[in-house]
Amino acid sequence: MPPGERLLQRVSATRTFARVAPHFIPALDRAVHRLTRGKVLLSARMLPGVILTATGARSGQPRRTPLACLPEEGGGWLLIGSNFGRPGHPAWTGNLLKHPDAEVSWRGRDIPVRARLLTGEERVQAWRAALAFWPPYAAYQARVAREIRLFRLERR
Repeated sequence: MPPGERLLQRVSATRTFARVAPHFIPALDRAVHRLTRGKVLLSARMLPGVILTATGARSGQPRRTPLACLPEEGGGWLLIGSNFGRPGHPAWTGNLLKHPDAEVSWRGRDIPVRARLLTGEERVQAWRAALAFWPPYAAYQARVAREIRLFRLERR
């Protein structure tokens, strides 16, 4: 692992990062993604990322959220509802629970997907893969009482 990545993982596991990052990383990602017509996602320089467009659980309106993801063999994605280790589930997870049909922008292409909340052994295996991919997820889980939601996105 390159030294810069190790430092980034240490910083991203801190409580200070969890307090500050949610206020600027998503907004910056959305702006750059829009300006480049879907070709650039700044946070994807650190981790692979998608822009998830899901229907709001309460509003019924489209909600665009930049998210880190774990690309899977076969063309799907694993999404981790870590919320940077903050107490509540991120809103996008509630949106997917109510409206599992969504869309992701991946490398400049819009792809229709169906989300599925992972449970049981399937979740255990996906969580292991998420921790191997980005170890700070363990620090996020340790800070919260809730179980971090994991979703598998499959192409429709």
